[in-house]
Amino acid sequence: MPHRQLLLPVAADAKLWFEAHRMARILRSIYRRSALEGDYKVIKKAYAALTALVCLLFASGTYADQPMPWQATLQPAATPIMREIHWFEQYTLWFIVPITLFVLVLLLVVCFKFRASANPVPSKTSHNTIIEVIWTVGPVLVLLFLAIPSFTLLTAQLTLPENPDVTIKATATQWQWNYEYEGSGENPVAFDSYLLKEPDRAAAGKTDLAVYPRLLAVDNELVLPVNKTVRVLVTAAPTDVIHAFAMPSFGVKIDAVPGRLNETWFRAEREGLFYGQCSELCGKDHAFMPIAIRVVSEDKYKQWLTTAASDLPGAYKTLIAAADGSAKTVDVAENVAK
Repeated sequence: MPHRQLLLPVAADAKLWFEAHRMARILRSIYRRSALEGDYKVIKKAYAALTALVCLLFASGTYADQPMPWQATLQPAATPIMREIHWFEQYTLWFIVPITLFVLVLLLVVCFKFRASANPVPSKTSHNTIIEVIWTVGPVLVLLFLAIPSFTLLTAQLTLPENPDVTIKATATQWQWNYEYEGSGENPVAFDSYLLKEPDRAAAGKTDLAVYPRLLAVDNELVLPVNKTVRVLVTAAPTDVIHAFAMPSFGVKIDAVPGRLNETWFRAEREGLFYGQCSELCGKDHAFMPIAIRVVSEDKYKQWLTTAASDLPGAYKTLIAAADGSAKTVDVAENVAK
């Protein structure tokens, strides 16, 4: 339904989506009552509920892109490339679903119409020119309609923009990521990013599991500016194994190969905290090698980068305090609804 499509990309977790959906149902019932009774007080309640719903939907202070319980679709798109991937997925379903149903119908027809009891004397037909032309030309046309947008999407993914705003080198080792900001001064900002351990949550200020989920949160996120072209150089330590840098909301997945430098790019169009993981089997702790990218405004990014050059922990504390303590809009929504 339309309201579900609106709420799903905004809600930080299943609980927030459920509350927003419940608020929408309450709002509809209030408006029905106001229309039937013509009660001014009921209309005022409807406006209060509408205000609460808006506050709940735009609770961006605790927003994070991450897997959700019972999720069956792709994560919400945060880059132009990911939007194209979303479109291509929906586009291919228009071919996949009819073909699957058609094959299912054919199987049922064969099972029931041509069973031994209904056809004691089977047909000896071995050739049919029309059918052979159809099952040859049909798949060719389907592949053609799939190939054209697919090649267009691949070209957009693999064509690196000229003069990127930020260049990051991501080096994978078992089982962590090292990030280096190219061109950030004589002493480039560089740090390791490990899986956040449960005992370290309080000290890091990352106790909210909805924003910093277990097995996805890290001690040091990769901080990047919004609406800027980011070039990522991906490799692995010379003596290590193959890893993969993957960020679902960005539509990015590229191998990190020892001794080889791969590159990709993205342009995040909204602020938030985005999670990914190493997507190549790399040993016993493969499942404990998350990727976290925090996209912030350009001013916050420049401030963080300047501070991180001399005080990395202090830069993160300031950034996290500004991001997580900006607005408790969920609490405001609860107060308005009363």
